[in-house]
Amino acid sequence: MPDLFDLVVVGGGVIGLSVAWRATGRGLRVAVVDPAPAASHAAASHAAAGMLAPVSEVTYTEEPLLRLGTASLERWPAFAAELSRASGHDLDYRTDGTLDVAFGADDLAALDDLAAFTAALGLPAERLTGRECRRLEPMLAPSVRGGLLAGGDAWVDPRRVTAALLAALGRTGATLVPGRVTGLLTASGAACGVRLESGGHLDAGRVVLAAGAWSGSLEGVPPEALPPVRPVKGQIMRLRSPEPVLSRCVRGVVHGSHVYLVPRGDGELVVGATQEELGFDTRVTAGGLWELLRDARELVPGVTELEVTETIAGLRPGTPDNLPLVGPTIVPGLDLATGHHRGGVLLAPLTADLCAGEDTGSVRPAELAELAGLCSPLRFARGTPGPSPLSESGLAARERDFTENTTREHR
Repeated sequence: MPDLFDLVVVGGGVIGLSVAWRATGRGLRVAVVDPAPAASHAAASHAAAGMLAPVSEVTYTEEPLLRLGTASLERWPAFAAELSRASGHDLDYRTDGTLDVAFGADDLAALDDLAAFTAALGLPAERLTGRECRRLEPMLAPSVRGGLLAGGDAWVDPRRVTAALLAALGRTGATLVPGRVTGLLTASGAACGVRLESGGHLDAGRVVLAAGAWSGSLEGVPPEALPPVRPVKGQIMRLRSPEPVLSRCVRGVVHGSHVYLVPRGDGELVVGATQEELGFDTRVTAGGLWELLRDARELVPGVTELEVTETIAGLRPGTPDNLPLVGPTIVPGLDLATGHHRGGVLLAPLTADLCAGEDTGSVRPAELAELAGLCSPLRFARGTPGPSPLSESGLAARERDFTENTTREHR
């Protein structure tokens, strides 16, 4: 390994790998450190269903998250095409939309309110009758009385995405370190590398902490700079049938709980997900699986005939305001890319652009600066001096700081 890396990424999930891949595209020497990159069964990206659904997941109190999600969704077609070319992998990226369905009168009223809300925001969504829903998805239950089709939503297989990212990184010469980071190294108050559990260390001009739910406990990071993330447990089932049961993602609220069904091209159907505040508990429980199957059966009765191929519990990194933490911290040389909760796969392209200091989207600089400000870790560091991340000057200072701290670039 080189004596000095331009960038060390702590965490090998979809976020960390996307950040690393985008940075290698700038010619930076990059190392990714993770005990099992892309394969940890407790990691959110390994368990995730892969919905790219900012419209169907919009809520009345999370418009900033919606803005981040729609900006990242716009990047997904180019991101998927570029990654497929770079890796030679098929991502099973699909763009047939998400269908939210309703059963009772209260559900229909809530769906009408949601349709009005999305229309007010200028989001693409089509209100459907129960018959129109079943015309789109014949396997839906007869009791479905209406729906809302978010035609712009998409989905992808996160496991294929992370496998493709690993393959693409391998072709760029990035260094993958299968190990655990135990601490941040600093010099004169600035991050300069990481300490490994093996006893060694990696020196770097910049460190990006992208360890998901585990990001809040890295030794050597000052308490005021530690990301306020917590693990949010999610149990998921994977089913299989000889022929696809659905042609698009289907979501609904059953017994007060949200449930979704995400089809894959190979006949797999992902059913999820519970949302449990139980710390770092990754047990798969009979109660959790029963609730998922019970609720999924209300939407699509035929799921009870499918083969169960996997049950898994992952840990999403949640934050106090449900917004991710992306960008520089109060520690020079230390960036965060964590706290994405349910949206890690969706937000991967935008996160990678922000952390790599460049934009592959089509937004104007002022809009990109505002997106960076929405997810800036500095929002939790009150009284921090320096330019606001919401301003163009703040973004320029951030990019200048990134460049000054990357000591080697190879074109």
